[in-house]
Amino acid sequence: MNNVVIVRYGELALKSPGVRNHYEKVLMRNIAAMLDQRGVKYSGLSREWGRIFINTSDETAASVAADVFGVVSASFATAVGADLENISRKCADIGAVFIKDGDSFAIRARRTGNHDFSSQDVGTKCGDAVWERLLLEGKTPIVNLTVPDKEIFVEVRQKEAYVFTENFRGVGGLPLGTQGKMVALVSGGIDSPVAAWLMMKRGVEIIPVYCNNEPFADGSTRQRALDSIKVLQQWAPGHPFRIYEVPHGCSLKAFVERCSRNKTCVLCKRTMYRVAYEIMKREGAVGIITGSSLGQVASQTSANMYAELYGLAIPLYHPLIALDKADIIDIAKRIGSYNISVRPVTCCSAVPEKPATMSECDSLLTEESKVDIDSLVNCSVSGAKMFKL
Repeated sequence: MNNVVIVRYGELALKSPGVRNHYEKVLMRNIAAMLDQRGVKYSGLSREWGRIFINTSDETAASVAADVFGVVSASFATAVGADLENISRKCADIGAVFIKDGDSFAIRARRTGNHDFSSQDVGTKCGDAVWERLLLEGKTPIVNLTVPDKEIFVEVRQKEAYVFTENFRGVGGLPLGTQGKMVALVSGGIDSPVAAWLMMKRGVEIIPVYCNNEPFADGSTRQRALDSIKVLQQWAPGHPFRIYEVPHGCSLKAFVERCSRNKTCVLCKRTMYRVAYEIMKREGAVGIITGSSLGQVASQTSANMYAELYGLAIPLYHPLIALDKADIIDIAKRIGSYNISVRPVTCCSAVPEKPATMSECDSLLTEESKVDIDSLVNCSVSGAKMFKL
């Protein structure tokens, strides 16, 4: 007998054989990288149809693997021969320790492969073995198949069976690195790290871009953004970020001094998108990720979001577009960015007292004609600093 972690995936199983094979290999590399990052010892990874196995005696490997994009669930299990005697004996051994006197229990069995017994046979045989062992231990066995206090899971495959007592729910999605690269605009607030994380969950490698608004913001805002990016990097071992810090204060200064003040935020966004687009092309990426959520703030009304992109052939992705703020906050807490994002920082002083909420596209083009947009974009792109954590 040996210990393993069973890793299950979801959407990968729906892909064509060639794509599935590629995705599984990427997922295995990502699991290995996460295990290495967390200091979990293991002797190797292997795969069978529909499952990946981690050979390890470290029970924490299951919860670590569950944090890898593409993993649906993971369980630390004991492997035994795929015959009823071995399986039922192991269930009885586990039940004697796991089930306390007065606890109700259930056996949850599933089977794949060719055997001379069914999943129901496994459940019955193992349930009887656990019942008898509990009686020998002086305990009172109670079976409850609906809401038991304790569950013992059995997964029978062709040559081996796996017995375990806990499932760790995974983050799901697709393996990171299977859907190309995108630029992620990260401000450090609650929304933008969550937006980037959700696209990472869908297999996208991100290139974080922080637009530095100094002198309209100070170093606290910059540090918050970089700390948010560090949190995202922890979810992407084996995929080191190339981070861009872009000077954006010169553009804001031009808008504040020469354009209608109520249009500052929309003009700011349009310029950020242009800068991000240049970085996207430089990096061979295929899109730009924003933290916009419809109607959340003045700049994110439907009219403004249309105006922000008017006349710009830029591929924007808004993964938070239909989420409520409470939903976004829940994800931020889950991924570890929330406490960073709610730090007190100096707000951008370029934000007007009464920002426009219904910007007209033609009026924005008129406002942009008051400044040299191309020069502002070139200034930001040429002054961008690229670094890695």
